[in-house]
Amino acid sequence: MFEQVPVPTPFQVGPVNAYLADRTLVDPGPDSEEAWSHLRDALADRGLAPEDVERVLVTHPHPDHFGLAKRFQERGATVVAHSDAAVVTADFPGRLDAEQAYFSEFFERCGMATSTAETVTELPEAFVHYAPSVAVDRQVEAGDTVTVDGCELRVDDLVGHATGEILFAFDGSKGHEAIVGDNVLAEITPNPFLQPPPRPDADRPRILPAYNDSLAVLRDAGYDRFHPGHRGLVDDPTDRIDAILDEHDERTERVAGFLDEPTTPVEVMTELFGDLPVTEQFPGMSEAVGHLDVLEAAGRVDVREIDGTIHYERAT
Repeated sequence: MFEQVPVPTPFQVGPVNAYLADRTLVDPGPDSEEAWSHLRDALADRGLAPEDVERVLVTHPHPDHFGLAKRFQERGATVVAHSDAAVVTADFPGRLDAEQAYFSEFFERCGMATSTAETVTELPEAFVHYAPSVAVDRQVEAGDTVTVDGCELRVDDLVGHATGEILFAFDGSKGHEAIVGDNVLAEITPNPFLQPPPRPDADRPRILPAYNDSLAVLRDAGYDRFHPGHRGLVDDPTDRIDAILDEHDERTERVAGFLDEPTTPVEVMTELFGDLPVTEQFPGMSEAVGHLDVLEAAGRVDVREIDGTIHYERAT
């Protein structure tokens, strides 16, 4: 039903997969002239112009996935995304400002030097122009449906990679299929990026434990094929999800082995990955804190602050 259209990005992950069916486009890619030209050519090959796209579906609010949505909306397309994603896309620079304020302080509490924390949280500013803010015309939730080319797409929640991430499930040639964004990838273990609290009075979301639970639910749903946000199709979703969960479990056990004495998340990151460049320290901290969250949820660690810095130690 959906044709995969790889779109170039400036990001390390490489091209993003847009998907096209009739006049509906899923995840159009980042707002760059290279991506726009590539996508226009792909549409022209199918007898379409950008003005012919009637609907843009967004799996999650990351720049490489929703950045071109604004251009299509300006040409008449309706933008569809989850209500939580809509909050992010409506004011993307504002969202980044809020994340920077939260994580700069949080990373210091995790044992990171102040100057490093500021640099790590400022780096994403370089990518804001790839994601112009866009208002979502139709907000959807789990259980909603979207009709595309006479086929009913069923919306369901995904947890762990981004705020407001959703899948679009449908009956395809392989059977029970879904477009899953970056939640499950064929050749890459997706990074469960840290997210700030949804409100100032709320706790920080424990992303990796929630992601593991979400993957288990997705595995048990009986899908026959996934259409992911990057690289090739996933033709055995159960095996791929099991492989991802096994990798998570192995890394969690590695982290548990570092905690003979009170240890900061930054020290855990260094044990896992060595001396990371600052460009990789946000995903590195997401991994370190995520696995510590898994251990905390299982009651396997004690957490305390020492001189204002968070420390973890294996529970006795």
